[in-house]
Amino acid sequence: MLDKFGIAQVIARELKDGYYVNLGIGIPTLVANYIPKGIEVVLQSENGLLGMGPFPFEGEEDADLINAGKQTITMTKGSAVFDSATSFGMIRAGKVDLTVLGAMEVSDNGDIANWKIPGKMVKGMGGAMDLVASAKNIIVAMQHTNKAGESKLLSKCTLPITGLGCVKKVVTELGVFEITELGFELRERAPGVSIDEIRSKTEGRLVVEGEIPEISL
Repeated sequence: MLDKFGIAQVIARELKDGYYVNLGIGIPTLVANYIPKGIEVVLQSENGLLGMGPFPFEGEEDADLINAGKQTITMTKGSAVFDSATSFGMIRAGKVDLTVLGAMEVSDNGDIANWKIPGKMVKGMGGAMDLVASAKNIIVAMQHTNKAGESKLLSKCTLPITGLGCVKKVVTELGVFEITELGFELRERAPGVSIDEIRSKTEGRLVVEGEIPEISL
């Protein structure tokens, strides 16, 4: 089974040289610490930063330098700071090659719900709706089940929708799933996780074809 750092490492393998990447709040932010050697990517934050670096070491934090989730960050050489209107202009113009988001639910046709649970106070949608409508590729990093043990990979989302048919891939603590017209196609399974466990915890359509390799980090 993968922890949150393992999930981030798996997603970091999707990064390609020259990509512009937006990392959402939560597990996605950890991807910044696992960029593969030999490639250069530019991380974009919707609050107005291009060229975001990894998290700072303890004692080196700058309280004025934060990402969209209000976490302290670092800047890479050549980075730029600007207003959020410019940032969202980049997003809406389709300049972001890959977006990594957290989610409360994902459906087997690629719908995502990641901003609101009815009856609970939230600060707002943030940039998620713009990102899912404009990014060329969307990968979700999430836990496979909720606190009650119920699947979050569903046939249909039950929570308010953020975007329709936009998610390409989901990475959970149990495995890597590509979303196709057939549903959640299992590509890799986490170490020590069986196909039967994945089946039992996936409510949406699950496709398992051939020998499924274990994830190697």
